[in-house]
Amino acid sequence: MDFKGKSIISIRDVDTDAFDMIITTARRIKEGEFAGCLKNKLLATLFFEPSTRTRLSFESAMRYLGGEVIGFSGTDYTSVKKGETLTDTVITVAGYCDVIVIRHPVEGAARLASEISSVPVINAGDGANQHPTQTFLDFFTLSEFFPRLSDVRIGFLGDLKYGRTVHSLAYALSLYKTPMWFIAPDLLKMPAFLTAEIKENGSTAHETEDLEGVNEKLDVLYVTRIQKERFGDMQEYERVAGCYRVTNKIVETLGNKVKIMHPLPRVDEIAREVDDLENALYFHQAHNGIPVRQAVLGLVLGAIR
Repeated sequence: MDFKGKSIISIRDVDTDAFDMIITTARRIKEGEFAGCLKNKLLATLFFEPSTRTRLSFESAMRYLGGEVIGFSGTDYTSVKKGETLTDTVITVAGYCDVIVIRHPVEGAARLASEISSVPVINAGDGANQHPTQTFLDFFTLSEFFPRLSDVRIGFLGDLKYGRTVHSLAYALSLYKTPMWFIAPDLLKMPAFLTAEIKENGSTAHETEDLEGVNEKLDVLYVTRIQKERFGDMQEYERVAGCYRVTNKIVETLGNKVKIMHPLPRVDEIAREVDDLENALYFHQAHNGIPVRQAVLGLVLGAIR
């Protein structure tokens, strides 16, 4: 796949060769290659929704490669408050930069932005839909511990209904026929259409509400928080809030060697005591956002081939 000049909106636009290219490029960057390759390039970050890791890692990635950053986080001090449309914002900002990274609460907003922008657009999360660069960094993190993704037994725990990171990663792993376990209360189970797609792609997909009832030794447990902001009915949120909590005892039950991942932020779904375990990967995972997003920016801007 030639990334140069291309927008990255959905995992469905990416094939396994592209995943391999991003992983290889991120590894080379982590080893010190491509320093300064984005000098005189400008990134615009349009974050209509809160973010810490995604926004700051994109900004760090751009600056570490020699580029500069403009943009906003939150719309209080932008023309959006005056009623400016997303279309007008994107068309205007595209004239100020070489690439746009956008996060928006509405599903499909990133796709719309890519269709009207004169520069490449990278989706940093659109509602409960897609978050492709999170999937890239998850893949990269997995690749550091597992040489073959098809052999990884992974369980997804928590909010599988609204979790865009889970949606993107599970679909991507299905391209490698990775076996998966979906562990969630009925109210937050993986959307049926996505489970069907995953099975059609050749992965096995087991569904359960009981974490301790998983009858296989998992290699990875990918934990997600219950996303309060996605609920329209707070009574429904209260029904599922705090329904899972990963502790050292739970990790021991799962076999001690299971790698614990989480896209962050967390609330109370992983106890602080787990942080001290060697197999708690979530902060390492978050830090991998820099080389992976460096790879994405370098490839999209044609500075890395």
